[in-house]
Amino acid sequence: PKGTMAFTGKYEFEGDENYDAFVQKIGLPSEKIEMGRNCKIVTEVVQNGNDFTWTQHFPGGRTTTNTFTVGKEADMETFGGRKFQATVKLEDGKLVAEFPNYRHTAEISGGKLVEISTSSGVVYKRTSKKIA
Repeated sequence: PKGTMAFTGKYEFEGDENYDAFVQKIGLPSEKIEMGRNCKIVTEVVQNGNDFTWTQHFPGGRTTTNTFTVGKEADMETFGGRKFQATVKLEDGKLVAEFPNYRHTAEISGGKLVEISTSSGVVYKRTSKKIA
């Protein structure tokens, strides 16, 4: 149906902007900063209407999965592994989540997964290309 973004797919990290400034701003420890730099994360998204399963596969076998329904509070895990509760909203075709110390949006643009995290004016952008 029109207005439903097709997020389902597998996306491989392609590039990012402002990584260092952002992770320092959110207080990520330096060993995690190194681990995450140019990390070939594969993001796998399964969308069933408003229900999402959002899995990130990290090199070395670590994965994090967030399962949520748009508009309902869900247990989530941050970039740095902190657990918290958030309600993911859909605004202009973008998924929007307020994390404890940053705002995260995700959208499909030109066949790519574009994720933007903003913390106190620092904007981190990560682009992933569709591989499946």
